[in-house]
Amino acid sequence: MPTEVLNTAPPPQKHHRGIFVWLLVLLIGGAGYYYYIHTQNHPNGTSSKPDGPAMGGERSRPPAVAVAMAKKQDVPIYLAGLGTVTAVNTVVLHARVDGQITKILFQEGQMVKAGDVLAELDPRPFQVQVDQTEAQLARDAALLENARVDLARYTGLYKEDSVAKQQLDTQAALVRQYQASVKLDQAQIENARLQLSFCHITAPTSGRIGLRQVDVGNLIHSSDPTGLIVITQLQPIGVVFPIPEDQLPTLMKHMNAPTPLPVEAWGRDGSTHLADGTLLTVDNQIDATTGTIKLKAQFPNREAMMFPNQFVNVRLLLETVQGATTLPTAAIQRGSRGTFVYLLRDDQTVTLRPVRLGPTAGTDTTLEDGILPGDRAIVDGSDKLREGMRVTLAGQEAQHPRTPHPTDTQQTPPGTEGQPHTPTDPQGHAHRHHHEPPN
Repeated sequence: MPTEVLNTAPPPQKHHRGIFVWLLVLLIGGAGYYYYIHTQNHPNGTSSKPDGPAMGGERSRPPAVAVAMAKKQDVPIYLAGLGTVTAVNTVVLHARVDGQITKILFQEGQMVKAGDVLAELDPRPFQVQVDQTEAQLARDAALLENARVDLARYTGLYKEDSVAKQQLDTQAALVRQYQASVKLDQAQIENARLQLSFCHITAPTSGRIGLRQVDVGNLIHSSDPTGLIVITQLQPIGVVFPIPEDQLPTLMKHMNAPTPLPVEAWGRDGSTHLADGTLLTVDNQIDATTGTIKLKAQFPNREAMMFPNQFVNVRLLLETVQGATTLPTAAIQRGSRGTFVYLLRDDQTVTLRPVRLGPTAGTDTTLEDGILPGDRAIVDGSDKLREGMRVTLAGQEAQHPRTPHPTDTQQTPPGTEGQPHTPTDPQGHAHRHHHEPPN
């Protein structure tokens, strides 16, 4: 009879594996619960442990804010733009005749007036032409006088029937011919004198002289492209600047005022005042590529602070709102309910107040409704405020007592003054330093 071999190995321990799975599930659940509690107490993701002794009272302290008081004042309303200075007159001075420069009578950068002599050319060739035309005039005048005498003689002989009618008519035509020659000579004299006068190069307009292009002794021509100098009129001077087409209707309403609209010119940094002027005109069409329209203002420029092609900041004063209530623009908040501000009550709590905005002037905004002069509005720290929340002013934050924290330095128990301090762990157990004996 065969012997039956029994398997004496112990059965698989499945219950041990199940215990391990349950422990793993409990561990994951505990970690998730800890993370949930941690994020609920610290939504910004900061650690739940205090960073130092001072952190214990920060959580219970009201948020610090900065406030500004609403004011009642006159607010000027401006239209602003970036403009380019343009000269009223710019002249590239050329010689009217060809010749050699003999004198230069100006200094670079000099202010000149219209008619001032700036340079002289050699006049001798043109003086010769004047002398020639004057001599030609004298010759033709003598011929004319002789022809007139002959005409008078032929007229008397014709009455006596001593000469033919044809001879009389020929003599009369000769007189008219010499008269035309005399007029031609006179015109040539005027032209020669005019050419002679062009040897004195004068300023065609008042302005400032630029850098000199040629020197004494050079031969210049009327066809030279560079010219002798450039004269730019600086007083008065213009500024061309664009404004958005949406602001054009508002501007046109004020264009019919009895006095021109005042305009201010400031430097590119916006802090240097250059000049005051008036609005001169508005362009006749809108630039379709930019959606703007050009305006031109004129400035006396008495201090010569503005030069052509200079970039300036322009402010056009439209009107001045009398007695407007204003707040810093930083106090204006925008949300789903429109524009509003947070006001600070006397009990150091905040309240939300809807407002209706008016024009903006610089860093201030006018308010047409919702705010009264003297109201205190939150201008900084309003991102986490809610209706009725208690706050502290930023300057008074240091006056509030700090709530003690368990991690603050412990007081020394009575009777232990002067004894060495023994460090303890968070559970209060003392730590003692064990020194290993030297080997």
